[in-house]
Amino acid sequence: MLKNINVTVILKLEVVNVDSNKIGKLIFDLRIEKNMTQKELADAMNISDRTISKWERGIGCPDISLLNELADILEVNVENILNGNLLENNNKGDKVEKVKFYICPNCSNVLFSNNAIDISCCSRKLKELNVNNFIKNHEVLIEEVENDYFITIDHEMSKEHFISFVAFVGYDRVLLIRLYPEQNAQLRFPKMFGNKIYAYCTEHGLWKIKL
Repeated sequence: MLKNINVTVILKLEVVNVDSNKIGKLIFDLRIEKNMTQKELADAMNISDRTISKWERGIGCPDISLLNELADILEVNVENILNGNLLENNNKGDKVEKVKFYICPNCSNVLFSNNAIDISCCSRKLKELNVNNFIKNHEVLIEEVENDYFITIDHEMSKEHFISFVAFVGYDRVLLIRLYPEQNAQLRFPKMFGNKIYAYCTEHGLWKIKL
């Protein structure tokens, strides 16, 4: 009679095509940038400082199981560590009025930047929202009240379909107001230099409102 045999299969995930010297130099540079000693970094990860030393000398690479923790401590993405470099943004100095918006499909977190960046939330890479100049049946009323703009958007505000945020973009700042279901799509912005207003509909996307 054949006996039942329990077999445990261990799958080893291997990282290929990595440069241990580049990875080691990046870990060294980031550690110095954070004013940490090898022992402090090792203690934070509950490993030996000799392991950190080996990484930085290019003798070995961090185990796949340690990458997330190492990336969190050094405040970079895991991809940066595996590539052995940080990608610099070549759009330094872009004006605020060129703002780009991002929204997380998982937690609905809203982020914005004045240039294109590599950005993620909930472990997902986010894509820049495309801007529509007009969305049909999204009527907007803008009134001047003292030194403010009072904005009313005639729009459904249900849990399935609502205006998530409205942003007023000036020459040197971005004022963003979150909106939530079951409240009125009304808000107030102070007047400032610049006249770009954007609104985001959960169903139809981002559009630009003209003053």
